[in-house]
Parts: sequence; C-alpha cells; structure tokens
Amino acid sequence: MMTTVVDHIGLLVTGDASLGEGPLGLLRNAAIVIDDGIVISLERAGAAADQRIDAGGRCVIPGFVDSHTHLVFAGDRGDEFAARMAGAAYAAGGIRTTVDATRAATDDQLTALTAGRREEALRAGITTVEIKSGYGLDTYHEERCLEIASSFTTDTTFLGAHLVPPGFEGRADDYVHLVCTDMLAAARPHARWIDAFCETGAFDADQCRAVLTAGKAAGLGARLHANQLGPGPGVQLAVELGCASADHCTHLTGADIDALAGSDTVATFLPAADFCTRQPYPDARRVIDAGASVALATNCNPGTSYTTSMSFCIALAVREMHMTIDEAIAAATSGGAGALRRTDVGRLSPGCRADMVMLDAPSYTHLVYRPGVPLIAATLVGGVPAMTLAR
Repeated sequence: MMTTVVDHIGLLVTGDASLGEGPLGLLRNAAIVIDDGIVISLERAGAAADQRIDAGGRCVIPGFVDSHTHLVFAGDRGDEFAARMAGAAYAAGGIRTTVDATRAATDDQLTALTAGRREEALRAGITTVEIKSGYGLDTYHEERCLEIASSFTTDTTFLGAHLVPPGFEGRADDYVHLVCTDMLAAARPHARWIDAFCETGAFDADQCRAVLTAGKAAGLGARLHANQLGPGPGVQLAVELGCASADHCTHLTGADIDALAGSDTVATFLPAADFCTRQPYPDARRVIDAGASVALATNCNPGTSYTTSMSFCIALAVREMHMTIDEAIAAATSGGAGALRRTDVGRLSPGCRADMVMLDAPSYTHLVYRPGVPLIAATLVGGVPAMTLAR
C-alpha cells in the first residue's frame, strides 16, 4: 500500500457534518490520508504517509461537482450575447446556430474543443462533470457527440430533445418519435442519463414525458430542463417521473416548491445562465427552507452561460439567490453529487474519492468575499494534482 497525505491543511471542508464543525464538517490543522485515490482517514496535521503534498496552511474543499454542462460544441455566439446585453430578449432558437457549427466540425475538432473546456474546468476546481449532447439533433451527430463526451466523463446525458431541428418545423411530434426510437437506440450505449428541454419554444410536457419515459425504459436515468423562461409544468413533471434533478428552476410556484420538497428530485440552480439571459434569479431561500435538496451547476454552453467558473456561480447564489455561503459551497459539491446520484464524490470523508481543491485563502468564504479573484491554487483528482497554477 502506497499512501499519500495532503498535509498542513489550515481549514478542511469535509462536507460531512458528522466529521467536524457546522454543516460543512470543518476541521482545522488537518491532514487527508489517501490510498489508491480514496480517502482512508482524516488526521491531525503531521500524519505519516509514503508521499506528502503540503497544503501550506491553505483551505481545502471538496472538488466541485458540476452536474449540468454542454461542453461538446463548436462555434461562437458572442454576437448573440452582446445583443442580449444590449436589450434583445433570449429565445431558445439560438441553439440552431450551434447545431450547424457542431455538425460541420470534425471529430478531432470537437474532441479538442471539449478537452480545452474540460481543462479549463479543472483549473476552476471542477473535478466531476456531467456533459450533455444536444447540439447534433440527428441520430448520427447525437451519437458522435456522446461518444466524445464519454471520453471525458461517465456522467453523459442524451439531450436529443433540446430543440426541434430544421426539417421538422411544425412536426415536433415526429421528431420526438425519432428521439424515442432510432436516436435513443444509438445514444444508449454512450449515455447514463436522458434529458429534455421542457419550455415554450422547445418541447411541451407530453413530449418531454414521452422522451423521459422512453429513456427510463431503456435503462437511463432521467433529468429535465424545467421552468427556465417562465412558470410551466417542468418541475412537477420531473417530480412525477422521479427525475434525479430539475434544472434551472428559475420560475417556481408554491406548488412547484412543495413538489420538490416532497421528493428526491434535486433542484439544480444555474445562476450564470440567469446572469447571461437577464432572467430573474431563483429564490433559493424558499426552496431550501421548504426542505428540498439543491445543487449549483455552471450550465457551461455557448449561448447562455459560457463559463466554467463554479466560484462565480457560488458568488451569484449568495448575492442574488439568498443562499448562505455554507449552503452555496454544499450545493456546488455534495449537492451536485446528489443531482448525479453519486455518493463517491462531493465530500472529503473516508471512502470517498480524494477529489479536492486547494484555495489560496484561509477560508472558503473568500470565494464570495473576493469575487472574481482566481483563488484555485491546485486541483487534485483522486489525490493526484490535475492542475497546479503558477503563483
């Protein structure tokens, strides 16, 4: 057994309230002992091991778990973003621009673009990532996007029901049939999850129910884009179908919140998308106080949230969504793990994967206290430094 210790941790966020102070299970002057990529014990600083990584008194937190991204795409929509910042309204149809660029890109080009974004996310402290398809919108291109995604994560999501593509205008039901049959059959070997965009301009509740039901019958877990642009049936449909998560949750009624609170469906907030589309921010306070489980994710995509910064999302959640800093950190770590039905990530407790982030700060509160400052000193995946930034 060759053990590694991450030593001289000034403040350790375990993410497990049973292990330390407060809801985040804080330990001071700590060390993490790792074997074969797994946390085997939490000790006082100075613990013995075969190899040593010196945290230098820094704060260490669990690696961020980003449970909602769209990293496989080509093209640029900066002009669309600029127009929106100048007052143009967001509409779901901008996805078609990315579909055209993605279909035109080669496999090598798409793989290189995705690798660059995944590397950027590692530098931002994201150790676990979910990646959706959704910019192919035909059987061949959806399958190849999922194949590319699966080389970067095991949490791949088939999002053929992202938008009705060209050639199916006025025939959304025909396209849904294709998604549920040939497209699903091609996607199934490369996907863990299935998703749909339940929104005006995309797919209605009956169409989304058909897609998710077909996916579940094929053995995929279900998640759903819900209630982004206005009130709608998405959140309650997600609960009805036992989805792991309902994502966006920007516009929630009391009934929506009650449904989430009475279920295992995680409300995944994507505040960078609300920032980029000038939507109102969700009232996370009401959702948390009702007893629902919540997560934060980046929603990295080219049209409405082109960021891999979970730190930015945490700062927005605290400032604009009425979350405490502790709640936002938990939502970006263990909350994201819950949205992916994962128990091996999102915490630094014995038995979990040794995924962690060293901060150039004495406390995790600096992620909000010093917004926009690059505080990620190092990202470790399985106890191995994945990205170390020069200081």
